[in-house]
Amino acid sequence: MPVAVRVIPCLDVDAGRVVKGVRFADLRDAGDPVELARAYGKAGADELTFLDITASVHGRETTYDVVRRTAETVFIPLTVGGGVRSVADVDGLLRAGADKVGVNTAAVARPELIGEIAERFGRQVLVLSLDVRRAEGTDSGFEVTTHGGRQGTGIDAVEWAARAARDGAGELLVNSMDADGTTDGFDVELIEAVRAVVDVPVIASGGAGKVADFPAAVAAGADAVLAASVFHFGTLTIGEVKGALDDAGYPVRL
Repeated sequence: MPVAVRVIPCLDVDAGRVVKGVRFADLRDAGDPVELARAYGKAGADELTFLDITASVHGRETTYDVVRRTAETVFIPLTVGGGVRSVADVDGLLRAGADKVGVNTAAVARPELIGEIAERFGRQVLVLSLDVRRAEGTDSGFEVTTHGGRQGTGIDAVEWAARAARDGAGELLVNSMDADGTTDGFDVELIEAVRAVVDVPVIASGGAGKVADFPAAVAAGADAVLAASVFHFGTLTIGEVKGALDDAGYPVRL
């Protein structure tokens, strides 16, 4: 049986509330994370991703209380990221109820962290998050950013994806900063470029606006599709997205 494409709502959290903006700016409130998590679980989401989007910027830890309450509410896999800097942080999040942990800024600063987490907990726990923008000066034309997309690094995003997968990342969450929150569609060129160099699952993120965007991301090589605003504000439902994927011939959990 082919592996089902996963549909994943993303809860971008700031100060304990779900927020959504465009390219992580002009944020507006989207609700309580625990209530939204409960609703998405009932609606058929395959997983949830919880990102504390300002944790790295402000140098603080992810809000463990919200993670615990969310984990107690849903019974589907929960990935948590934001402010994760060490093996100890991963341990704390897993104990709070996370199934997987997302890492971005800290891994860019110290790539050895990827191997340390994979060795301690298994690579299936580690989701390497890449906030990527188009940029001149890199071989692929894509650059890694950090601190919620606020800082460029000069690092080629495709090369970084390949290294992270080799070093122990179990999945790659590839978020297009150019498309994030725009509802103009996923960056299929970015997805294709990353898919070409890794054999671990790729999660497409950034830009979903209509049901047709999701099959297009899978056709480009995504194993899972992640979205936020279209779900939070009622533009699309989980069922509509899964229906579009099913109609396009991709296996989903209905």
